[in-house]
Amino acid sequence: MKILITGGTGLIGRRLAAELVADGHEVVVLTRRPERADLPPGVEAAGWDGRTSHGWGPLVDGDTALVNLAGENIAGGRWTTGQKKRIRESRLDAGRAVVEAVGKAPQAPRVLLQASAVGYYGPRGDAEVTEQSPAGKDFLASVCAAWEDSTAAVEERGVRRVVLRTGVVLDPEGGALPKMMLPFKLFAGGPAGDGEQWMPWIHAADEIAAIRFLLDQEDAIGPYNLTAPHPVTNGELSRALGKVLHRPALLRAPAFALRLALGEMADVVLTGQRALPRRLLEAGFRFRFPEIQEALRDLLG
Repeated sequence: MKILITGGTGLIGRRLAAELVADGHEVVVLTRRPERADLPPGVEAAGWDGRTSHGWGPLVDGDTALVNLAGENIAGGRWTTGQKKRIRESRLDAGRAVVEAVGKAPQAPRVLLQASAVGYYGPRGDAEVTEQSPAGKDFLASVCAAWEDSTAAVEERGVRRVVLRTGVVLDPEGGALPKMMLPFKLFAGGPAGDGEQWMPWIHAADEIAAIRFLLDQEDAIGPYNLTAPHPVTNGELSRALGKVLHRPALLRAPAFALRLALGEMADVVLTGQRALPRRLLEAGFRFRFPEIQEALRDLLG
């Protein structure tokens, strides 16, 4: 099967593309600079402008799957008015391009996997959150809701659409984990704020496996939480990380200092969701790393 991936030059996209090619699929990553794209062997690159289907739309046909991961990094800098606009518009533009390509295709593709995040639910305190929980009202929740809605129109053509509400993906090569590790390496690690906020995490291997599982499951449709079945608080994660790294986890990063340094973006660190992958488990998916301690040992061992 031919699989087109937007946002495929990022950490998740590259890992996903490499595994799919290894299994014999034809994988094409859409990127603004195909001539410079650093992609795994066997993965093709096609140019796109991030807003339209110009140049790549004809690649979509009945034996195609689309994986839409495109979007500005939410941790790319302070959330100025301009940055918040880029975070939102990059996702909506990509969604519109996907809908345009599907609308013009002679035969609709098999499936669309649409990226989102557990930020969809907003800060939830200690309440357990499942796919049936409503959207939150903060900035990230509104972005996630709009991101998901941006490709809903493909369903009118009979395309099976799956929404991937991903938690914090733990991978030593990028994302949040290297940033978390740095203070511990300097013997200055510890919780953020009071450490009581929930952190819905997932091992990178389980993230890729879950995406592939939902790609193949013909009856999978709608939102799925891609998070480990045993979420932890920020304090619990800090203690587990300190144990694996053989470092203390005693120095807290005060909430006021994080807000001073990061502005509104500090909410990503200081709030969270106790998100559970209920639908993924009900569908029969098995996590390789359901517990944080064994996940960190595997990633950092």
